[in-house]
Amino acid sequence: MDLREAALAVRGRAHAPYSGFAVGAALRGAGGGLHVGCNVENVSYPEGTCAEAGAIAAMVAAGETRIAEVYVVADAPVPVSPCGGCRQRLAEFAPPEVVVVMATVAGAERRMTLGELLPGAFGPDHMAAG
Repeated sequence: MDLREAALAVRGRAHAPYSGFAVGAALRGAGGGLHVGCNVENVSYPEGTCAEAGAIAAMVAAGETRIAEVYVVADAPVPVSPCGGCRQRLAEFAPPEVVVVMATVAGAERRMTLGELLPGAFGPDHMAAG
């Protein structure tokens, strides 16, 4: 299954009763594993989970810690980018050159590197003692 098919399939399982905005994410780990996630809303809005976060959690649970590619899909007029928090989550496990494909269910796609999506990302080097 390719990333688009996987993201579309998991999007169908999203729990989005409040916004009605279902999102699916699929990523391939550096080891070749395919991992998926969908958004899971909660009536207490801040407690929801983004699709990208779910896919990352599935990847880590499967024993992988490096992302090779990302695909995110939603039913929107234009491709939707990951939120700021998910950009930082992706940067925890992927180098800046990893491509993130943002897509619509109708097939429109936009490709950007993670570095383009999150320039100046906060990283481990910022935690080093001076």
